[in-house]
Amino acid sequence: MKRILFPLLVPALLGATGCSEPQIEQTSPQEQTKQQAPSNFDEVYASITAEKIKTPLKTLSSDEFEGRLPTTAGEQKTLDFLVKSFKEAGFEPGNQGSFLQKVELMEITANPDMQMQIGDNTFRYKEDMVASSKREQKRVSLTDSPLVFVGYGVNAPEYDWNDYEGLDVEGKTVVILVNDPGFENPEGEKFQGKTMTYYGRWSYKYEEASRQGAAGALIVHETAPASYPWSVVANSWSGPQYGLVSKDKGAGRVAMEGWLTLDAAKKVFADAGLDFARQKQQALAGPHHQALDVSASVTVENSFKKSESYNVIATLPGSEMPDEHIIYSAHWDHLGKDDALKGDKIYNGAHDNATGAAASLIMAEAFGNLNPRPDRSISFLIVTAEEQGLLGSKYYADHPVIPLEKTVANINMDAMNVLGKTKDVAVVGQGKSELEDYLKSAAERQDRYLTGEDKPEAGYYYRSDHFSFAKQGVPALYAEGGSEPIDEQTAKYRKRMNVIVTGCYHQVCDEYRDDWDLSGIAQDTKLLFDVGVAVANADEWPQWNEQSEFQRP
Repeated sequence: MKRILFPLLVPALLGATGCSEPQIEQTSPQEQTKQQAPSNFDEVYASITAEKIKTPLKTLSSDEFEGRLPTTAGEQKTLDFLVKSFKEAGFEPGNQGSFLQKVELMEITANPDMQMQIGDNTFRYKEDMVASSKREQKRVSLTDSPLVFVGYGVNAPEYDWNDYEGLDVEGKTVVILVNDPGFENPEGEKFQGKTMTYYGRWSYKYEEASRQGAAGALIVHETAPASYPWSVVANSWSGPQYGLVSKDKGAGRVAMEGWLTLDAAKKVFADAGLDFARQKQQALAGPHHQALDVSASVTVENSFKKSESYNVIATLPGSEMPDEHIIYSAHWDHLGKDDALKGDKIYNGAHDNATGAAASLIMAEAFGNLNPRPDRSISFLIVTAEEQGLLGSKYYADHPVIPLEKTVANINMDAMNVLGKTKDVAVVGQGKSELEDYLKSAAERQDRYLTGEDKPEAGYYYRSDHFSFAKQGVPALYAEGGSEPIDEQTAKYRKRMNVIVTGCYHQVCDEYRDDWDLSGIAQDTKLLFDVGVAVANADEWPQWNEQSEFQRP
C-alpha cells in the first residue's frame, strides 16, 4: 500500500487519486444518510450508560491485569477478557477466523547503569538524561561525538525551513528543541501557531536525524512545549522498549536516541561558551544550527528479546455492504509494573487507556443490539504497544486485515473523559475531514457544540492510533469531552479531579477511582456510536477536507 507523505506535501497539491469510491460534492450527513434508521436506535443509544462502562473499566485496570504490558501475563488476561466480551456482544472474529492479529515485537532493554559524559559534565540516567538505542546490538557506544545544535531539527520544504541545510552531521550528535517553531511564535507565518505539526513530535525528530546521517540525537525537554513533565520521559523511556521487527535490525536509526533535562542542556551550552536562551531565540527566528565545542560519550548496553503481542479485531458484518468497514480503534496496553518501586509497583493505566477499551466493549454491545444491523460492517481494533510508539496500529496499517481501500473511516478512543459531562466536544486536529460533519450532527442530538482541543500545542492528533490510519489516507476522527462542564456541580468536581488525572499520567496513581464521574465517558461513547451508525448507513463515504495534509492514495 502506498504511503501518504505528511505533512511534507503542500495540501493544495494533494489529490484523492486512485480512489475506489466516487468523489462527491459536499453534502450534509442527513442528506448522505439513508432515511431508514435502525428501528430500536433510541433504545440502544440510551442503553450506553456509565454504570455499564464501569464494570470492564474496573476489570481492565485492576491489579490482576498487572498494568497490561505487552508480552506479559497481563497481556494474556487482557486478550482473554476482550475476546470473551466481543463474543458476548455478538461480534465475529475479524481476522480470518481469529480475533487476534500477531504483531512481532523486538523488546530492547537498556542497562540503567549508564552515564553520559558531555564536556566536563557527567549526567545521570533518568535524573539528567535518558538514552537508548533501537539498533539490535548488545553494546552501542558514542565516543567523543561532536555536538551540533540544530534548532528544532526540522526539514520542511513547504514552510521553507531546513535546520540541516548545508550541514554535515555524519558521526555527530544533534541537539534538538522539542515541539516546532510555531509553539513560541504563534503569530508567525510559519507552521501552525500553537497547533503542533508532526515536525514537533519526538518521533519525527529522531527520524529526520537518522535521515541526515547523525550518530546520535538528544532532545531538550521543556515541560510546556513537550506538554508533559520530565517524569513522563523518565518513566516512558526506561525499562523494556519495544519496536517492530525490522529487516535492517535498526541500522537505519541513529545509534543513540535520548533526552536531556533543560538544566542539563543549559550546562552543555554554557560549557560550549553559549547561552541556551539566546540560541533558542535564534532557532525561533528561522532555520538555525550551531556547532557546540563539546562532545558526548555514552555506552548503551542492550538485552534483546523477540516477542509476539497481539491486536484484537472483532467484526459485526454489515447487512448490505459487509465488505466496507468502519473501524473503531483503542489501545489495550499500558506500562506494566516496576518491581524497583517501593509501595505500589503497578502502572494500572485506568484512564490511559482502560477507559477507551471499556467504552469499546459497551459500544460493541450496543451495535450488536441494533435492529436492523448497519449497512456497512462495524469493526473494533483494540491494539497493542501504543505506549511504545503506536506500534500495534502501525503494524495493522502496514498489514491490514481489512483492505484499506475498503476501510471507510476510523474513529479513535483514547484516555476518555472522566471529568463529567460537558457542553462541548473537543475535536483533536479540527478541520481535517467530513467526519466532523457527522460528529456535529451527533453532538447536536446531545445539545452540544464542537470546539478545538484545548492544548493544540501537544500534537495529540499525532499521538494516538488513528494517526496510523490517517497516514494511509483513511479519514480518521479523534474527539473527546471538551472543557465546558455541563453544570456548576460538575465544574467543581472537574476542577478538583483534573489536577489528579493530569498528575497521574503514566504514573502508578493512574488507577480506577470510585469517585470518578463516568457520565462523560458515557456521553462521548453515545456520541461516537451515533457517528458510526450514521457513517455505516450513509450513501457515500466521508472524505478528507481539501486543506487536510492527508488524502487517499
